[in-house]
Amino acid sequence: MIAIISDIHGNLPALEAVLERIDTLGCRRIISLGDVVGYYAQPGECIDLLRARGIVNILGNHDHYIVSGEGCPRSKLVSEITDYQRTIISPEQISWLATSMNFIADGPIHFYHGGMQDPIDQYLYEIGPGDLPKDASILFAGHTHVQALLELGEKRFCNPGAVGQPRDGDPRAAFATLSGDLIDLHRVDYDIDRTAFHMWQTGFPAKCYENLYIGAQIGGRIDKISVAAV
Repeated sequence: MIAIISDIHGNLPALEAVLERIDTLGCRRIISLGDVVGYYAQPGECIDLLRARGIVNILGNHDHYIVSGEGCPRSKLVSEITDYQRTIISPEQISWLATSMNFIADGPIHFYHGGMQDPIDQYLYEIGPGDLPKDASILFAGHTHVQALLELGEKRFCNPGAVGQPRDGDPRAAFATLSGDLIDLHRVDYDIDRTAFHMWQTGFPAKCYENLYIGAQIGGRIDKISVAAV
């Protein structure tokens, strides 16, 4: 059994809770679809936990911001958080993040952070068969923070959801498992107060963590994923 996690975003309590649940399921392998960093106050600790467990990471857009030294083109707030995180993430941790893969193709099962057109930064909110690689029967992708499992003819799409910042109206941390051809979606309660305390202690405004209690983006927007109209 393989566990697929995504969008940890420096939320250590959520990651710890998810890994604890994964261990009880007996998963032999864990793949991270990226964005280990960004948004929350313990990115370095999250990197270290993935490193210690030998978890392979796919490069997410927030990971790219840290590794490249660039800011986010869409959000001043995200750029400010990235600038702060560069001051608390060690060179060794950044070096590990830089080894992240662009995507993984494991036979007919493909793993991305974004999508085929842009592995790092393509948002897949409406998905059709054409959004999956021709040689893939299953595509796992993160980035939207919305947990979903869609049947697309003979193909399937799965977003495991976000560990660190769910945006689908469910505040519980999310992940998925793959056993043979069976995909299961999972949710795990975690100590959001602990995450919020670390944010408050670091000096982040409340708007940066209040959304965790309702499973939404910063600002309160709740998203969804659907099959694209034919």
